[in-house]
Amino acid sequence: MTPLPLSDLATAGAGRLARALAVREVSAFEVCDAAIARIEAGDREINAVVVRDFDRARAQARAADAALARGERRLLLGVPMTVKESFDIAGLPTTWGFEFARHLPIRDDAVAVARLKAAGAVILGKTNCALALADWQTSNPIYGRTVNPLDHSRTPGGSSGGAAAALAAGFVPLELGSDLVGSIRIPAHFCGLFGHRPSHGLVPRRGHNFPGHDGATDDPLVAVGPMARHAADLELALDVLAGPDADDAVAYRVALPAPRHSRVSDLRVLVACEHPAAAVSAEVRAAVLAVADDLARAGATVTHASPLLPDLSALLRAFSGMVMAFVTRGQPGPVISAHEWLELLDQRARVRTQCAKLFESVDVVLAPVFGTTAFAHIDEADYSRRTLRIDGADTPYMPQGAWSSFASFAGLPVTAAPAARSAEGLPIGVQIVGPFLHDRTTLAVASWLEAQRNGRVTKA
Repeated sequence: MTPLPLSDLATAGAGRLARALAVREVSAFEVCDAAIARIEAGDREINAVVVRDFDRARAQARAADAALARGERRLLLGVPMTVKESFDIAGLPTTWGFEFARHLPIRDDAVAVARLKAAGAVILGKTNCALALADWQTSNPIYGRTVNPLDHSRTPGGSSGGAAAALAAGFVPLELGSDLVGSIRIPAHFCGLFGHRPSHGLVPRRGHNFPGHDGATDDPLVAVGPMARHAADLELALDVLAGPDADDAVAYRVALPAPRHSRVSDLRVLVACEHPAAAVSAEVRAAVLAVADDLARAGATVTHASPLLPDLSALLRAFSGMVMAFVTRGQPGPVISAHEWLELLDQRARVRTQCAKLFESVDVVLAPVFGTTAFAHIDEADYSRRTLRIDGADTPYMPQGAWSSFASFAGLPVTAAPAARSAEGLPIGVQIVGPFLHDRTTLAVASWLEAQRNGRVTKA
């Protein structure tokens, strides 16, 4: 293995850094200090790392160096990273952008954060998020707006926009995000990154609750997952994060199956480039179709329709109903009855059953992440009045959540991967959706796409 120069620390992936640290090519303190220097030099204009914990990070790095000197080996030992502000870290604020939460005491790490630390990760701080995690932009009254490092006039996405910006700016090699309506996938798409929303329940969500609601009922739609610049780092992080929480761990263990196929030529791919509720630009559609063509040229079986695909309109209505029930909980206004809630759960169960049948005949579904590339910052507060310009026409903002609804509602694993660049040079991503608990299959396809392109820029 070629030694890792200090000049490459900004571009090296988490796995590459972990290997370099293990053989003492570089020290954890050097890697940590270099990351801090990049943040201090470059984040003033981007505003990604809004909660900084550099003193404790340096102490963690020194401890990692001592552990490495003793011969310890852990998956992320000495690797610096940041996490989304919405995750609890003991001693740091968790606000979700709300002023009332600024001084709420946080005494424990979220489960996901604790697992990253146990694997040796050095946590530099926390990255900005959308207010209440409820936008595809990243801005809130406490920390302000985060911009896309590739074009400061545009959003990095949301709600994990600070996470994506930190990765795209080269501050860190790995991030921890959360996803309800595309909050990992859309920032990855806007910033040219990889992001993985795991199968529902695979990564515990404890410690990622609305501020002041530590004992809240588990959300059946939110998932916690990694973001990175390289597909392999998603799987590395998932191996650290996955597994039952606390009481369940007494009886259960995780043993995710290997990818369904070791050869791309054996893959069966369904492409879904149209949604009845959401527009998609010609460039985004072309990028997804180009990925399908690449897979077909490699021998995969590619189809563009299946009678087993759930009714996307009905699925979206049910998904929207569940989302609204959660995001409006405790607020004045219309509420749904317990019977209506149970019917939504029944609909989700039926969709899951139908998806299981679908994935008997296909291995992955390819789809757009969002109908546009990263859009210019929008100041309009009323989401219903927002529009996006798609192929010369103004289209409503909120329906773009439809592209995320399939995987989110069914609890399926989905990996967002870079696919192309627009005529303006902006990234375009693709969603790779797989069968429940077959996370390694979607990750394997993302890895193949990364290797196939090998750094080339593919025009949509």
